Amino acid sequence: MSENDYKKSEEQKNIAKEYDASHIVVLGGLDAVRKRPSMYIGSTSSRGLHHMVYEIVDNSIDEALAGFCTRISVIIEKDNSITVEDNGRGIPVDIHPKYNIPALEVVMTKLHAGGKFDKNTYKVSGGLHGVGLSVVSALSKELTIQVKRDGKIYFQKYECGNPVTKLEIIGECDIKETGTKINFLPDDSIFTEKVFDFNILENRLRELAFLNKGVKITLTDERIEENEKDTEGNIKVKEREYYYEGGIISFVEFLNKNKKTIHEPIYISKQKDKIDVEIALQYNDSYSENVYSFVNNINTVEGGTHLIGFKTALTRTLNNYIEKNNNFKEKIKLSSDDVREGLSAIISVKVPEPQFEGQTKTKLGNSEVKGIVDSIVSTSLGTFLEENPKIALMIIEKAMLAARAREAARKARELTRRKSVLEFSTLPGKLADCSEKDPAKSELFIVEGDSAGGSAKQGRNREFQAILPLKGKILNVEKARLNKILSSQEITNIITALGTGISEEFNIQNLRYHKIIIMADSDVDGSHIRTLLLTLFYRYMKPLIEQGNIYLAQPPLYLVKKGNQKYYCLTDKEKDDLLSKIGEDVIIQRYKGLGEMNPEQLWETTMDPVSRTIKKVTIEDAIEADQIFETLMGNDVIPRREFIESHAKEVTNLDI
Repeated sequence: MSENDYKKSEEQKNIAKEYDASHIVVLGGLDAVRKRPSMYIGSTSSRGLHHMVYEIVDNSIDEALAGFCTRISVIIEKDNSITVEDNGRGIPVDIHPKYNIPALEVVMTKLHAGGKFDKNTYKVSGGLHGVGLSVVSALSKELTIQVKRDGKIYFQKYECGNPVTKLEIIGECDIKETGTKINFLPDDSIFTEKVFDFNILENRLRELAFLNKGVKITLTDERIEENEKDTEGNIKVKEREYYYEGGIISFVEFLNKNKKTIHEPIYISKQKDKIDVEIALQYNDSYSENVYSFVNNINTVEGGTHLIGFKTALTRTLNNYIEKNNNFKEKIKLSSDDVREGLSAIISVKVPEPQFEGQTKTKLGNSEVKGIVDSIVSTSLGTFLEENPKIALMIIEKAMLAARAREAARKARELTRRKSVLEFSTLPGKLADCSEKDPAKSELFIVEGDSAGGSAKQGRNREFQAILPLKGKILNVEKARLNKILSSQEITNIITALGTGISEEFNIQNLRYHKIIIMADSDVDGSHIRTLLLTLFYRYMKPLIEQGNIYLAQPPLYLVKKGNQKYYCLTDKEKDDLLSKIGEDVIIQRYKGLGEMNPEQLWETTMDPVSRTIKKVTIEDAIEADQIFETLMGNDVIPRREFIESHAKEVTNLDI
């Protein structure tokens, strides 16, 4: 052990000894949490439900950041409660000097109470800064907590935020064994979504394991109904383990697992002015970028000063290399977009006092962080390029290709604008527009095929519903640059109809319809068309998905008639359930496509806001979404086949 490591170890031991009730600072009470839960956890739907788990796990991660936790276990129990256990120091249990009750009870019942406000206890921390445990306690029907400290096991039970037992000692443990174990059952009178989703939890826990190398996180699903039986009839427990010694290097490799990379990951890690900066980046041969930024393990989806500093330094450093190097005949000035084509990168910073901005409080505002990240990236990346000229050449040649394609795309856009002016019309001829001028009240149906488009035009409400028919399948934008995309007539029709522009020119303020509904057949071709359109929106018009403007129509698969009654069924299961109720002696018509419906049927089943079913497209996890689009629409066949095989059981209707 080096002298520095020894000093650090001794310092941690001293902090561990000093971490007691006096370090728990209280800023407020627990009022109104149950009355206004969305203020504290975002919503009472699926997002808020899963956020309860993240709040507890974030506390364990903070212990890991402080150097005292190496294992975190999350279990979805059979009763849909959650158990989170770690081997951190354990929440202090001695009497709080101000409140004269155990410190653990202060943490569980007082809002803004915890060690995170004492910078000697936690140098940096994530989560909601102290509201975590008390809010989870307040919004749980039942919560039990066990703490191992000082050779003893402590226990207490809470209901709806109130302690129903006193803190008691229920056993003994090894003096070196420490940690906290919490089990909570969300209050079903508060949450609209009551069932935990294994995949949603998996995405966040895997992310945390990447961001905190050396911490082992396990996720187990004990629910019988979600697990299969083995050959002997025993229940198989669904379990995942996340442990990455490579940290964010492994994260970048995960982002690029279905892509062809052009070099090994570049890793940067430095500290300046008590701010830790850790960056991993790697280029692949695709045309899209995957750059994700984090502050104290929080995913800053709106970016911020750390991301600005990275982008600025990346662009300047590559341009400086071109200027200094005589190997480049053409001295192209690269833009920020050029240098990020095909880039996968993770920017993770640890900031003692982060200031967040933006609507969702996920945009870093600390001005000093921009300069620190910029300086570190400029120096480190510049040195790397000088020492690795072959990799530098590959990266810059790719960026130069992107710059040439960008110029071609600019000319294509100008040509499109001039053409529109000459034709005295800015809307595509196929578009049957609506009379409503308020975008908030207007809908656009993007319809597969001229036949279905004709029925939709006849069946629609012309006042607020516009129809844009598509001729066949659009270009797969996952395999094309923007200049080629803009040469596709079908895609330019969509862009022009929406009015927003595309890529860096995209402006959601110009959106002409606030509901964009993809209407395609319920077969393989229809699914492919939906995926092609969603790939276009995700890669080049992502705010449309992020702000909830994209929907999928749900046309019926069957028309069932009995006597004078008629019923429409979306799936085989709906049809079978209906037949079990009304009897089998029924006339059943299976629709092969939208074109088989007359205008009245299409309106009644798929377009009438009163009776239709439409699904809003959301991005719950951008990293997972990117992986799926790359798998389904990318060049590599093997991952696509594996994805289809693994999800085959989830398909309810499949025409081949």
